[in-house]
Amino acid sequence: MTVPHHALEITLTRPLAPAELRHAARVLPLAANHDTTRLMALMPAKTPGRSAHRLRRLLGTQQLPIDVITTHYPDASGQVLLNVALPPAARTALKTAADRAGQSPERFVQLALHRALAQHASDEADRLDQEVRHLLTHTAAAHLLSAVGRALTQTPGVPQP
Repeated sequence: MTVPHHALEITLTRPLAPAELRHAARVLPLAANHDTTRLMALMPAKTPGRSAHRLRRLLGTQQLPIDVITTHYPDASGQVLLNVALPPAARTALKTAADRAGQSPERFVQLALHRALAQHASDEADRLDQEVRHLLTHTAAAHLLSAVGRALTQTPGVPQP
């Protein structure tokens, strides 16, 4: 039976020194972004959760400054798995808050993230509405729409006639 491999992205708290990256790559093949603050790895495991856990255990022995491990591709529900190692005090506080809410710590964090992302999207939509209203006080709607259309169809870095 073949065990599936899962693509995982590792976000680091600081860039790696070249020697740190070489040392970690001896344990597991890794691909680094241009400033070595993010790494990619393929990890065999039955589930994405197990692969993230196994990766954290494996690379944790290398003393890498791992912040978060995520699945690189969303699952069938469009969800991305987050693997975060919390200090004991934060884990205890999270467990206490989750217990008060009658939820598992995982569900508590999931709902908190969904609320925060929804709030951010709402705030951004409100900010954009306010900016558009401000622009419309100084220009005609047709001119603004034309300018937005031009801006959306321009290729960055390519001069426009």
